[in-house]
Amino acid sequence: MSATPDIIASLVLQEYEKLPVKRKPPVRDNGLHEWVPLSGIVAEFRGGDDLRCLSLATGMKCLPQAKLPFARGNVLHDWHAEVLAIRAFNRFVLDECKLLAEGGPEAESLFLRRRRVDELELLQSSTTTTPWCGQPFTWREDVKLHMYCSEAPCGDASMELTMAAQADATPWEVPSPVATPTADTATTTTTTPRADSPPVAPVLPGRAYFQHLGVVRRKPARGDAPTTLSKSCSDKLALRQCTSLLSSTASLLVSPTHAYLTTLILPSSQHSATGCERAFSGRMAAMKERTDLFRGGYRFAPFRVDTTDLEFAYSRRGVANRLALGGAAAGANKMAASNLAVAWTASGLEEASLGGTLQGRKLFDPRGASFASRRKMWALAVEIASILGAGLVGVQKTLAAQNYKDLKQSGMLQPRRDVKNKATLAALKGWVNNEGDNDFSL
Repeated sequence: MSATPDIIASLVLQEYEKLPVKRKPPVRDNGLHEWVPLSGIVAEFRGGDDLRCLSLATGMKCLPQAKLPFARGNVLHDWHAEVLAIRAFNRFVLDECKLLAEGGPEAESLFLRRRRVDELELLQSSTTTTPWCGQPFTWREDVKLHMYCSEAPCGDASMELTMAAQADATPWEVPSPVATPTADTATTTTTTPRADSPPVAPVLPGRAYFQHLGVVRRKPARGDAPTTLSKSCSDKLALRQCTSLLSSTASLLVSPTHAYLTTLILPSSQHSATGCERAFSGRMAAMKERTDLFRGGYRFAPFRVDTTDLEFAYSRRGVANRLALGGAAAGANKMAASNLAVAWTASGLEEASLGGTLQGRKLFDPRGASFASRRKMWALAVEIASILGAGLVGVQKTLAAQNYKDLKQSGMLQPRRDVKNKATLAALKGWVNNEGDNDFSL
């Protein structure tokens, strides 16, 4: 089996088709047909002879910044399909870690391998200033990772498509000075950046600010929506070229060295070569020669953008085509974006959520925490470290942090923080951390 864009896309689409009807966008009582974006992560292994979908997700919403303090690690912050698929992938990685830990030294995984004692000793003995890189597992060197998205990632990679969808694609003027976000405010303020401040992207209400390209954008696009500091999927995917697909928690157990995307697959209809080049390559050029910035197993690993002519049945185009084939007049007026988010992993997990909480549970109810939530992933990592035992005393101590904020600020995660900080300063200027949900404990 060859890892062509069509094959990669078809694996995600086929896995989605296996989900029960209740996980798919319905036709509402008022006759509106729902559509939703889909994303999935596919692994290529055994020299390209085998491919497998490891995670997938649908969704297109995020949590308002003002609600973050109430999340307590139980509510997803961002369930755009791309972001949720990566979170589901991290849950798959932790589940693989648990299988290896429970299976003992003889246990094997197609995707992870145990790191040898001599390998770890060599990594730590190169210099006295080498940062910690003692994760017990690593993503296998010969397993490539690909991602399929049914829509162009929101933000910079899709700006040309957004402009083209307007009746008049000419960029319109914006007021000056522009609105800029601050990390400690939950509302938009209008300020002029200080002369000694790094360039900051404007807060982008609606689909305005077309003339500001190559900048960090925030979700959602609608100007009348509650303020959020969740960065666009274009920005988050661009950063993943530096930090790998692994989350902070997963990177305490798995080395990030080989856990990078090789390819991003988009439908031909959703591919803007100019937008993708700018979002994922042009502005990231500052990282290409800065090998001095990467320590602890991190590196700059740009992915390739390829296209497929396959279409997701529940994409905007897929639903519109079905309506047209059914003879529906004014099909666009019979469509609506779905509020339902779905996540699935190859380790057997499947769920649906609304508003970042499991479907059927009230918002902020701890019993409604997603399997990909901060709290559930942290708790699973603690369990894995406990199974592994005395050889992971340092990791166990880090995972036993008093609260999630202390965990994120631990010394073992310093290399990841350094890479993220330097990438956002050098390439993704204007990045603002989405703070507010760090003060919780297990």
